[in-house]
Amino acid sequence: MFLVKKSYLLGRYIYMLAFIVGLGMLNGCSVTYDNVKMDTNNKRPVARILTNKQKKSIADLSRALKALGPNTSQAEADEIAYDAVVYPMVLANQYHLVYPPQLQNVLVNAKHRDRGLCWQWAEDMTAHMKKKNLKTFDLARGVANRRLKNEHNSLVVKAKGASFYDGILLDPWRNSGDLYWVKVTDDEDPQYTWNEFVD
Repeated sequence: MFLVKKSYLLGRYIYMLAFIVGLGMLNGCSVTYDNVKMDTNNKRPVARILTNKQKKSIADLSRALKALGPNTSQAEADEIAYDAVVYPMVLANQYHLVYPPQLQNVLVNAKHRDRGLCWQWAEDMTAHMKKKNLKTFDLARGVANRRLKNEHNSLVVKAKGASFYDGILLDPWRNSGDLYWVKVTDDEDPQYTWNEFVD
């Protein structure tokens, strides 16, 4: 009886120690962006400071968006590019994000986080971009490996009336709020073959 109780207590001790270490690891993997907020007046994300890498990403994305068609607006391309880089950082804070993204998925599915699955990123990014009432760009939802275990969703921006496959993929999930973007057909990750999401 004493041996069983001692074994039980040792098991509980190991479980509690593992739980505490696990919590410490989660806190160590938190993703927080202190330099961003939402401007409540014009409902746009604002970054106090951007890194050189972020500035370059915005400039390069703006050029790539403008190059999608002869009638695309430079002003719209600039606005989309800025928000595509900065808004995911706002969402990361709202999601109480952890790294890597697969760990966030585990926490959401276990009900320890409200949002942060790839389709939720795509949903929130799409809703934000729709508020812009874009005149020279269309928004689409991209999906890879639909209904499979490794299904992935993202937002695609394309020139007005253009093919989905000529658009640019905006994927904030993949790098935990640090925007990954690429032409839909040029995604370097071999596990993703993108198609337009249709209900």
